[in-house]
Amino acid sequence: MSLIELNQITFSYAPEEPPVLRDLSLSVEAGGCLALRGDNGAGKTTLLRVLNGLSFPRSGVYRFDGAAITPAYLKDQTRAKIFHRRVGYLFQNPDVMLFNATAREEIAFGPRQLGLPKAEIEARVRDCMTLFGLEPLAEKAPYHLSGGQKKQLALAAVLALNPEVLVLDEPLAGLDGGTRQRLTALLTELRAAGKTLILATHDDALCDALGAEILTLTPPAPGKT
Repeated sequence: MSLIELNQITFSYAPEEPPVLRDLSLSVEAGGCLALRGDNGAGKTTLLRVLNGLSFPRSGVYRFDGAAITPAYLKDQTRAKIFHRRVGYLFQNPDVMLFNATAREEIAFGPRQLGLPKAEIEARVRDCMTLFGLEPLAEKAPYHLSGGQKKQLALAAVLALNPEVLVLDEPLAGLDGGTRQRLTALLTELRAAGKTLILATHDDALCDALGAEILTLTPPAPGKT
């Protein structure tokens, strides 16, 4: 059984609107890597939201580790906490993820929500800050950071939860060359360590480095529901 399975899902943002995704099926094994390609409007970000339990298909089934991920399933707080601990989501725009007073607090927020011991939280914060070289920015407010620093901080906050699956929306977009190289190397290491990666990206070099399977999405034909 695959870790992630979509079976004939169709999604639209309102009942009267045409679908963004139609009859889409896919499967991803644990430790696999899937890169989503396609033009704007093809449904890449929508699909990532479905995989993270933020949007739900109007038909078809999304299963994660055998469980159907539905609004009713995630209404249970215990199940929702476990699911979101196992699946980490990096938004394309990091500003929507950053809301704490300092970079240090941003990374600590998720582990605190998991109820981890203080020593474990401090260790995860320290390790993630070191991983991204964020120590000099520890006490800075996220809104004072550059775009590249914000994206690295957002990813550090996701990794502090130690998820099994990383769902990444254009992780290298808007970054300078050096930062792109560092994040590519990090994602390659995470893949080698057994993490499951699903990402929307137009970066061929990143796909090659990760050995990603490519899925090209196309917008559904107009006029069909």
